[in-house]
Amino acid sequence: MKAMTYRGPYKVRVEEKPDPRIEHPHDAIVRVTLAAICGSDLHLYHGMMPDTRIGHTFGHEFIGVVEQLGGAVTNLAVGDRVMVPFNIFCGSCYFCARALYSNCHNVNANATAVGGIYGYSHTAGGYDGGQAERVRVPFADVGPTVIPDWMSDEDALMLTDAYSTGYFGAQLGSIVEGDTVMVLGAGPVGLAAAQSAWLMGAGRVISFDHLDYRLAKAREFAHAETVNISEHRDVVVEMKRMTDYLGADVVIDAVGAEADGNVTQHVTSAKLKLQGGSPVALNWAIDGARKGGRVSVIGAYGPLFSAVKFGDALNKGLTLRMNQAPVKRQWPRLFEHIRAGYISPSDMITHRIPLDHIAEGYHMFSSKLDDCVKTVVVPSEG
Repeated sequence: MKAMTYRGPYKVRVEEKPDPRIEHPHDAIVRVTLAAICGSDLHLYHGMMPDTRIGHTFGHEFIGVVEQLGGAVTNLAVGDRVMVPFNIFCGSCYFCARALYSNCHNVNANATAVGGIYGYSHTAGGYDGGQAERVRVPFADVGPTVIPDWMSDEDALMLTDAYSTGYFGAQLGSIVEGDTVMVLGAGPVGLAAAQSAWLMGAGRVISFDHLDYRLAKAREFAHAETVNISEHRDVVVEMKRMTDYLGADVVIDAVGAEADGNVTQHVTSAKLKLQGGSPVALNWAIDGARKGGRVSVIGAYGPLFSAVKFGDALNKGLTLRMNQAPVKRQWPRLFEHIRAGYISPSDMITHRIPLDHIAEGYHMFSSKLDDCVKTVVVPSEG
């Protein structure tokens, strides 16, 4: 089969790899019909995540059709059209029993922190991802869900990570009616977080980014106020100015490890690998939240130390909540929002490319070319 493979920082290509096979009775083999490039895939592409090995196939956002099933899988049938959450989870451990699917203890040798994630280095279990023609899906009896007949493929694809993560980020903010919510980052997850904040009762939603085309998307997709951070010498001062110098009730960090607002922080993380990512956005969130406010972190950070202003968070009495999104936990409510017409996750998609052109797709997304917000990858088969 054809699959995207990692060849080193900023180097990916499509190669022939052996078809995946059933390795356990709870496995399924899914023929991928749509995949996507996620902003967190860029952390791998840029060489920021440890133990990303040559030949690894990325891609934790994908949907497809079931081709084979292990003997223990009873809730799926060959031919089913399924959406697969980016979390790989067993469904029965201490954490899964509490719906903390992203923290499953049985799917990753490094599971003291994160559980298993498709296509996200050996730090997250070493599972090949869905930017390929086929993918092995472990624990297929608890992860994948049959896509409802009324749901479009592209809406389903957005729920496998990006939109579900943004929705989760708004949930972590414990938004109450009338809150001012600031979202750092207007990529797909930030867009979803901003739109979701309205669903949870926000009175004001403000998106921050340094790219005008993404801010335009935030106004169109999420009906948010927007701030171009490159136009302000001090972003935190602007955050305070917009809130009568008190700060926001909720700040959502949807940027993560690659924020480059501080040259020193960016060099020590992205270049020298002395930190698990630049903490610029997270520090803005801590400084920009009001005393007693809430900070939600859904941007991806590496496992290394980061110079976070924890003392300021302590002294301001902030509540910090964060995790990889337990995607499947979000689906029942998101399904209803889509069916009722409140949201249309696929509206964030700007580009569709064949799998054969995925190297160009990564370059376009990484370099912020052609006003690219969200890229869907279409395998050549099927």
